[in-house]
Amino acid sequence: MNLPESKILSIFKETGALLSGHFLLTSGLHSDAYFQCALVFQYPRHAETLCRAIADHFYQDEIQLVIAPAVGGIVVGQEIARLLGVRSVFTERVDGKMTLRRGFRIHKGEKVLVAEDVTTTGGSVKEVIDVVKAGGADPVSVAAVVDRSGGSINFGIPYFSLLKMNVNNYKPDQCPMCQSGSEPVKPGSRGLKT
Repeated sequence: MNLPESKILSIFKETGALLSGHFLLTSGLHSDAYFQCALVFQYPRHAETLCRAIADHFYQDEIQLVIAPAVGGIVVGQEIARLLGVRSVFTERVDGKMTLRRGFRIHKGEKVLVAEDVTTTGGSVKEVIDVVKAGGADPVSVAAVVDRSGGSINFGIPYFSLLKMNVNNYKPDQCPMCQSGSEPVKPGSRGLKT
């Protein structure tokens, strides 16, 4: 299914998931826009619509496993895996290092799709790719709902996103919102205690 960007944006707007303000991103950067995919994925019909477009893109690739970083990527990874008819696992941070827990395993030689809800710098996805490689599997591609970098991220493997946007991102010491006295809010999941 080819999903027009206008439809994707309308889903984000309809669910209140495209936020404006002053945000501290997982990457450490600041931004004036935030894509809160959790607000979209609270509606299973939207999760299916978005993830079906991703799954359809990879239907011919013989994916055997979908892996995602916790927390934001879990629903995306699970739904894509369901639509592809394969397993879904997720990684978590333990002492700051991305790892598999909960008895999850990656099998040698498995063809793996790394899934994420939103990418900015791609740091979490790169860590997940390292986990896949360390497990002896083959990370064949990365998929995301939103690429905030406008397509500038290079994972060393193919990367597919439904929506590519150039969104303002600032280093904290160069953030014009900070310079005007605004304090950023952190709506993401990095730093959650498990």
